[in-house]
Amino acid sequence: MAVALVVVQLRAQLTQAQHRQVHGRHTALGLVYITDHYAEHGQALLDMLRRDLPDVLRWVGTVGIGVVATGVEYMDEPALSVMLCDVPPDQVEVFSGLSPLAASGTSSWGWSASSALMHADSAAPELPDLIEELAQRTSHNVVFGGLASSRFGAVQFAFEDAVAVGAAGGASRGGMLSGGLSGVVFGPDVQVRSRVTQGCRPIYKASTVTAVDGHVVLSLGDEPALTVLLRALGIDGTDRDQLVARLRQTLVGLESAQWVGDSDGVQAERAQSLLAKRVGLFGAQTRVRHIVGLDVARKGVVVADRVYVGDELQFCERHVKAARADLVRVCAEVREEVESFQMVQSPINADMDTVQPDNSASVLTIRGAVYISCLGRGGDHFGAANAEMQIVQHALGDVPVVGFFAGGEIAHQHILSYSGVLMVFS
Repeated sequence: MAVALVVVQLRAQLTQAQHRQVHGRHTALGLVYITDHYAEHGQALLDMLRRDLPDVLRWVGTVGIGVVATGVEYMDEPALSVMLCDVPPDQVEVFSGLSPLAASGTSSWGWSASSALMHADSAAPELPDLIEELAQRTSHNVVFGGLASSRFGAVQFAFEDAVAVGAAGGASRGGMLSGGLSGVVFGPDVQVRSRVTQGCRPIYKASTVTAVDGHVVLSLGDEPALTVLLRALGIDGTDRDQLVARLRQTLVGLESAQWVGDSDGVQAERAQSLLAKRVGLFGAQTRVRHIVGLDVARKGVVVADRVYVGDELQFCERHVKAARADLVRVCAEVREEVESFQMVQSPINADMDTVQPDNSASVLTIRGAVYISCLGRGGDHFGAANAEMQIVQHALGDVPVVGFFAGGEIAHQHILSYSGVLMVFS
């Protein structure tokens, strides 16, 4: 029934949008997200979508305890969210453990991967290293996506029809997968812009890690890490119950000493991170992690991530107002970026002295978006049901949006927490 309802809606929208489709009768990519109520039926759902929408060449997606559609959140209930992407068929390629992306990042079509949308199982061995390795195969050294969240199996979808791989020679490949990572890479002709929004607010100034032992941060700015933590919390630590209660509310924001890559995209993210810090928010490169213990003997703080000497560490807390403000900021930024490109790049007809019409290849508009939010931000965290997606929708305008609530968000080369990842197609 879920598939039948989705297909009816999609067919109606396809009929209305036929005058806008420019890449032939085939649709290059379908994105599909399901709640874990449907996890055991994943393969049947994929088979039905392929049967009822045979012109869709590729299917990519995963499962979440919640999924999102245009302006709406479906949390912990049976739900299916699908978006069809009218992008050049030869500018996308599906990857998975069954058909990995080439080590060079070159697709079977001959182009180098520009960006990637990735889904992963949190139980995959050495997952952070796998994400970093895949990111380095793209021209901008970044990927975006999320970790499947499910109580009934972390399924993923990564299917490519024989027609899609025909130019490179091959048969249909992939389907419903379990474990590892999968997704889709985009070529240079697919215009994708992305942003990261954080859900936490710093509560103390940033410090440089000066001594560390694995996950134990021993000193910050040559001062014992525990001393800095207690000062940040405004307590002396003698009241054990008070200390435990405050630690449960406190997290750390980590930023690596080295920014990977020097592309225009990386430079733009660096500038955005600096702007966010000026208004008391975290930038896209900050990884929020839990404090998992204290090393009282060495006055150290144990963090749930790898920490290195030279990293920047800042104690923080979850904060609804900060999360709302940052979400509005990143959505406004990406919309302004697209509209600014349109104003600057729209060519002028010298004879008519008029701007070319909207169907010009030089004019960009937002066509659709993927939004992946942390499961910890879902539900009523933003104040009311659907509030988070309504913020996104209001900021982006009347465009289709799909996505899911993840067990961890993937951005750049890192796994994040309590964040939202926005990818916009223009």
